Amino acid sequence: MSPSTRTVAPPDRATRPTPAAERSRRLRAGWPSTVLAKWIMAVTGVIFALFVLVHMIGNLKVYTGPEHFDAYALWLRTLLEPLLPYEGFLWIFRTVLLICLVLHVWCAVVISRRARIARGPHRRRGLHGMDSFAARTMPVTGIVLLLFIVFHLLDLTAGVGVAPEGFQHTTPEASHAYANLVASFSRPWAAAVYIAAMVMLFLHLAHGLWSALCDVGITVAERVRGTVMLLCGAYGLAVMIGNISIPLAVLTGVVR
Repeated sequence: MSPSTRTVAPPDRATRPTPAAERSRRLRAGWPSTVLAKWIMAVTGVIFALFVLVHMIGNLKVYTGPEHFDAYALWLRTLLEPLLPYEGFLWIFRTVLLICLVLHVWCAVVISRRARIARGPHRRRGLHGMDSFAARTMPVTGIVLLLFIVFHLLDLTAGVGVAPEGFQHTTPEASHAYANLVASFSRPWAAAVYIAAMVMLFLHLAHGLWSALCDVGITVAERVRGTVMLLCGAYGLAVMIGNISIPLAVLTGVVR
C-alpha cells in the first residue's frame, strides 16, 4: 500500500481520553484536595460534636429552675468581662462556629461531588460494612440539621419569625431564657420539630464521629472496631436523649 492510500485515524479519535481518564483528571483538579477536605470535615465535625455536648449540658440547667437557668444565660453574655464587652465572648464563639459550619458544608459538597465523579454511572454497595442507614443518609441529616440551625436561631436567639409570642431578649440587667424556652416548647409543633432534629443529630453524630476517626488516619484494630463504633453511637444517643428530654418535660408540665 502506498503512503498516499494509507488510512490514518482522525486526530480527535486518537487523542480522546477514556471516561476513566477523564474522571481521574476531574478528581485531580481543584482545591482543596480530597484528603485535606476530609481532614477539614473531621476537625470541624469534632468541634461541633463537643459543642452540642456542652450545649446540652447547659440546657439541662433548665431543670434547676428559672433563677439558675437565667443566671447561666446571663453568665454566657458577661463571660470575660471587662476584658471583653458584653456578649463579646459569645460573638467570638458564634463566629468560630459559623466558620466551621461554612467549611464543613463546603467540604461535604466537594467530597460528595468528587465521589459521584469517581463512581461514574455505577453505584457501589456494601463496601466494608459502611453502607449503613446512617452512612447513606448523612447528606439528608446534614441538610435537615442545617435548616434546623436556622429555625433554632430564629426561635430562641433572634426571637423573630417562628419565635413564640411575647419573646423577650436578654439584657445586661435581666435574662428571660427560661420563659422563652418554656413558651417555645409549649407549642407542640415546635417541640416536634426539635425532637425530630435531635433524632437527625443522633444519626449524624453516630456515623460522623466514626468517619472522623477514619479520615484523620486513626487505625482501629478489628477486635475493637465494634466497641469504638458503639461508643460513637452512645455519644450521639446521650446528646439526643438529653436534648429531647427538655421539650418533653415542658409538654408534660415537669418544666413550667
